[in-house]
Formats: sequence, structure tokens, C-alpha cells
Amino acid sequence: MKKIFFLSFFLFTLTMMNAQNTEKQSVASPQGTHVKMTTTYGDIMLLLYDATPLHRDNFLKLVADGTYNGLLFHRVIPQFMVQAGDPTSRDAKPGARLGAGTLGYTIPAEILPTLCHKRGALCAARQGDQVNPKRESSASQFYIVQGNVWHDADLDMMAMRFGKTFSAEQRKVYTTVGGTPHLDGEYTVFGEVLEGMDVVDRIAAAERDRSDRPLTDIRIISVEVVK
Repeated sequence: MKKIFFLSFFLFTLTMMNAQNTEKQSVASPQGTHVKMTTTYGDIMLLLYDATPLHRDNFLKLVADGTYNGLLFHRVIPQFMVQAGDPTSRDAKPGARLGAGTLGYTIPAEILPTLCHKRGALCAARQGDQVNPKRESSASQFYIVQGNVWHDADLDMMAMRFGKTFSAEQRKVYTTVGGTPHLDGEYTVFGEVLEGMDVVDRIAAAERDRSDRPLTDIRIISVEVVK
């Protein structure tokens, strides 16, 4: 079974880490549902966007079913993202490679040009284009962007290399708040962190093995709708 993964953009990211990783301000948030995720490192308050109803409703269904309770953050990469939601991670043995678990279905892509991979973005993981040309999302696996702050010259290079277009607002976000702009248009962004980015930062900084799994398990204890 193929692992649910990001395309090889991370190697590109490593070559462009010349911008400072500082957070200066937040941007206006779309409407949606508030969800609190309690982890072994603390609480993360999430907003699930109304603009991506298929992903919002699926996530809420999994919250109601308790699907996320006990699952691990199984892949963490500093200045990039933290990933969780593999259903096989709940009882995984130390050192086991994770990331291939599924719930047996996918969610149609809801990739909107107005929703970008800013710092704190909640996004759906998926299999690569070669086996998933419609870019359908994993039913349960998600990632939260930690990212990096970029210069306009970096964004110009990405736009030219990957054929992307960044709006003035997106450029403002990526050059102040930060994020992972090279992932725009590739994965569904369906929410964002409202509170608890310090928790995300701690998770991203955890010591990890060669598969980017934290050496000490970091669990989702519970998830609940709060608004």
C-alpha cells in the first residue's frame, strides 16, 4: 500500500530556507466550526471552513465517532508541517513506519484558490498524482502547516518554476505570517489554527527518526466541537 504523502516539494523547501521563520501577524479567518484538539503537548483550537463543506462534515463525523482519539502525530518536519490521522497509529509499536493507514474511502478535492497554505493552515493529506490524479483527500489524515517566512523573490521563483499565481493578499501572508506556498493548488486546505500554534511548534520540534516519526509518541487525546 502506498503511503499518503506530500509530493517532493520538501526538498525544494530545504533549498529555499533563506527567509526568517518569524510570525508577525494573523490574517482574517473565514467562517466555520470551532473544534478543540487536545494533545499530549497541549490544546489546539481549529476552525473548519464552511467553504470546504465535504472536508468539514467528514472531519466532524470523525470527531463524533471518536476516530481521532488516541492517534499519533506520526510525521513531523520542522519549518514544514506536522501530520496525524493514520488510523493504524493508535496501537503502533515504537519504530513502526506509519502513514499508509486509511479508512477505506477518500474525499473529493476542494482546492480553492482563495485558501492558501499559510502558517497554521489545516490541510488534507493524500496520495500522489500518479495514483490519485483527481487529488482526492485521505478520509482521516491531515497536516498542520508550520512553514517558513518567504521573500517576494522566493515567491517569484516558485511561480515561475511551478506555474503558480500568488495574489497580493497571499504574498502578504507568505512574507509576514509565513507558510508553505509551493503546496498551494496541490492539497485541500480546509481549516486553520486559531489558538495553539505554540503547541504545533513544539510538536514540529520533537526529536524524530529517519521516517520523521517522533521518537516519543505525541497523541491526540480527544477532539470536540466547541462552537
